Amino acid sequence: MTDNTLTIREMCDTYDVTPRTLRFYESKELLFPIREGQKRLFTKRDRARLKLILRGKRFGFSLEQIRQLLDLYDAGDQQQVQLERTYELARERLADMELQRDELNQAIDDLKEQLKWGEKIITSNKQNKKAAE
Repeated sequence: MTDNTLTIREMCDTYDVTPRTLRFYESKELLFPIREGQKRLFTKRDRARLKLILRGKRFGFSLEQIRQLLDLYDAGDQQQVQLERTYELARERLADMELQRDELNQAIDDLKEQLKWGEKIITSNKQNKKAAE
């Protein structure tokens, strides 16, 4: 490793990803490592992009959304458009996640009620069986 680049193995170890993941992101034009024969060297820019890709994936953004946001970095406006678009998408994603959470909480509550009902039936059946013996 030089001060400015990491090998594919070093990237994998540093960011807990697989070589296949890095090659996939490269094929999707999300990362642009320097190619020296078969060797890939990742720059500071690649590392910054990978951090953003991983964060975006964690938040549920599609790879296409991430790619579009990363492409806005070079718009030449001190990243104002990138920041505004990222903010807009993040607000939409947060609303979606909160809705999913609310739906999941409701499903959990419903399942707990069903389990209580099932427990009562099981207990009642056991008591009826003992009484019949």
